[in-house]
Amino acid sequence: MADSMDLVQERSEEMRQRNLANVLNKQKLPSRSFCVDCEMPIPELRRLTLIGVERCVHCQQITEAQSKHFKGKV
Repeated sequence: MADSMDLVQERSEEMRQRNLANVLNKQKLPSRSFCVDCEMPIPELRRLTLIGVERCVHCQQITEAQSKHFKGKV
């Protein structure tokens, strides 16, 4: 017979699997031709490699650096 901890773990695993399936099945938008930040053209190889890309490499690096810097600060 399952105890309450087993039921909690089972429920948690079901939620994790459902969330993972939602992320994997999420339809991505086509890649943009121009960067949303600087409006420079995004190279074709980048657009083909990363489906749904919105930023050039330079602007993506800035965005990631800012998100790491500000993460956890409220």
